[in-house]
Amino acid sequence: MKTLLDQVIAAAREVGREEIMPRYLKVAHQRKMDGSLLTEADLAAQSALFERLRAIAPYPMLGEEMSEAEQHEVWNRGDAGFWCVDPIDGTSNFVNGLPFFAVSIALVRQGRAVLGVVYDPQADEAFHASEGGGAWLNGDALPLKLPPDRLNRCMAGIDLKRIDRTLAGNLAREHPFASQRNLGASTLDWCYVAAGRLHIYLHGGQKMWDYAAGWLILKEAGGAVSGLNGADFLAADPWCRPVLAAQTPELLAQWQGWVAGALKST
Repeated sequence: MKTLLDQVIAAAREVGREEIMPRYLKVAHQRKMDGSLLTEADLAAQSALFERLRAIAPYPMLGEEMSEAEQHEVWNRGDAGFWCVDPIDGTSNFVNGLPFFAVSIALVRQGRAVLGVVYDPQADEAFHASEGGGAWLNGDALPLKLPPDRLNRCMAGIDLKRIDRTLAGNLAREHPFASQRNLGASTLDWCYVAAGRLHIYLHGGQKMWDYAAGWLILKEAGGAVSGLNGADFLAADPWCRPVLAAQTPELLAQWQGWVAGALKST
């Protein structure tokens, strides 16, 4: 698995260097049916990743920029394994010059990632993990630092767009954490929790290319994750999974308790 992981990291770096960064701040964009942005860089990066990954291991490909029908076909037939790719997560940041975007690659078997790479080409940071092999940032083991022990000392990553209005209102009025960020690239958010740059995380609904690699990296770094209601994260609809995550199981329990109370309040 280590040799496979090294090859995937190298592929992500090559695509970042050859297809993504030369187009940074230089490409026009269009809007997809869901309102999100699409650029020539997304398509070129996905094509290049597919080519490189097929050469590494010839599994089927599931990419964000494929049609929904194609994506579902790969998922439905993918127990033996498939590559799950987001060629540029954070396309809006990429288009507008905000240096927070990433390539995400996961090898998924029986519905869960067994290998994950999230590569930030702007910072040259490769977060990576394999099942049972720990989580790493370039050559350093994750987490990079220990978390606080209490929720009110935490840095939170919060995406308010897809969550219940009651919860969003309570987060705005009486949040339980020290500070909050919404950085606009879900794949990196997961990795920042794994690294200890963020301590807790909330997102109202992610698709598999948003979470596949990051979930494994956080798990292998000792983090914990559930749905918003405390349910098993991996049991939810794979095309829209709400996320509560934390750097440690102890912090997740505190975070789950606060969110449960906030959802019940009026």
